[in-house]
Amino acid sequence: MEGLKIWFVDHVGTNPVLNGLIGGLIITLLNTMGALSVLVVRRPTQRTLDALLGFAAGVMLTASFTSLILPGIERGGLLPVILGIGLGGLFLDLADHLIPHLHIISGEEGPHTDRIRAVWLFIIAITLHNAPEGLAVGVGFGSGNLSNAFILMMAIGFQNIPEGMAVSFSSLSAGMGKRFYASLVGIRAGLVEIPLALFGAWAVSAASSILPYAMGFAGGAMLYVISDEIIPETHGRGNERIATLGTMLGVLVMLSLDVALG
Repeated sequence: MEGLKIWFVDHVGTNPVLNGLIGGLIITLLNTMGALSVLVVRRPTQRTLDALLGFAAGVMLTASFTSLILPGIERGGLLPVILGIGLGGLFLDLADHLIPHLHIISGEEGPHTDRIRAVWLFIIAITLHNAPEGLAVGVGFGSGNLSNAFILMMAIGFQNIPEGMAVSFSSLSAGMGKRFYASLVGIRAGLVEIPLALFGAWAVSAASSILPYAMGFAGGAMLYVISDEIIPETHGRGNERIATLGTMLGVLVMLSLDVALG
């Protein structure tokens, strides 16, 4: 881990905004790898996809605490982080109600519209899902703690692979186009992580006093996505057990990564 940090600093430098941009590009690239797997991998069963999404949920759940919420409390105390968590959850809740989007299991949410194609409603839903992840990576690099930021970037990046894969195959199963178009759906939905990573790094580096609030906000937004979107989507087809086991495995992997590299 120390060697990776040295290599990164030698080649990229220590500017937190630039680091946040690079972090956003890396996690988006890994999401793209997962999305492109639809072109070469035989269509997995829904049981497998739910297990993969459960794994992603476990990684996100653990990372929200070990890399955002608890470090935020160490930096600024409990109250700013609690306020940030509340604001993060409230922001995602408002977005859910105000922005029209489509989930494969729960159907349309937000204002009803016939003016936007179903595939774009699906892309919007996954974009809302991915937004907290990009923001979290940016906030992590903006904090100046490279070790913590690397762990967070690696965790979100690695879970982006099965997540991008699940999005593309879900799009294919829902009849939203052939394999090539399904891969583009997964790629487009992940692109939001780049500007949000850049924004998160810029915001906390420009005003360091908001860092604990921002860490709580990103963590709260991730918790909202896990509970409101990922878990219901993985528990809606009779695959609750395998999805839960996937979540537990994600928690164990992320904890091991945090201890080994922290």
